[in-house]
Amino acid sequence: MEVVAKILIGIIAFLHFYFLWLEMFAWTTKGKKVFRNFPSDLFEPTKSMAANQGLYNGFLASGLIWTFFISNIEWSTNIAIFFLSCVAIAGIYGAISVSKKIFYIQALPAIVAILLLVVKRFL
Repeated sequence: MEVVAKILIGIIAFLHFYFLWLEMFAWTTKGKKVFRNFPSDLFEPTKSMAANQGLYNGFLASGLIWTFFISNIEWSTNIAIFFLSCVAIAGIYGAISVSKKIFYIQALPAIVAILLLVVKRFL
């Protein structure tokens, strides 16, 4: 169960590093292909706003990667649960405010990882 949780944390971190790259460095190019429902004329005016979002995604990913380097298992789990909770909350908010698809891409994997970590504690 611990290995599955760590793999899931790694995947979630990778996704958020991808979001960082997309929003900070490829918003006006690749972003148009990924976010097809977003009006194409708004990509340039929202470039700095997207970059700010990307930076936050980078913080989330970095926090999750950090958990792999914490030797104390209890602290590693606590920090992972904190950052996964941030990801889940952001995903739930995004699902409510933007698109339900965000729940499945962002929030659900984080919720599953949280559940795996919590269940692992009690075994």
